[in-house]
Amino acid sequence: MTTFNINTHFPSPVGGIDFVSADTANLASHMSHCAHSRSRFFTFHATLQSTGVMVCSHLVTVAALVAISLSLITLA
Repeated sequence: MTTFNINTHFPSPVGGIDFVSADTANLASHMSHCAHSRSRFFTFHATLQSTGVMVCSHLVTVAALVAISLSLITLA
């Protein structure tokens, strides 16, 4: 993974502390850490999570339709 090096040759306009470069370096370090922490089953887990979201959203819709249908049948 590529790392980001802070360029210290140029002075910062804000009292010697370059917050943007420091934040960018911290973000690059965090992204590198996240990339290394992904397991070999990351794609499988992501697919299962996406499938679960789709299935659950449809289950709630079907359950709501069944509940409405049953309530209409009992009122008739």
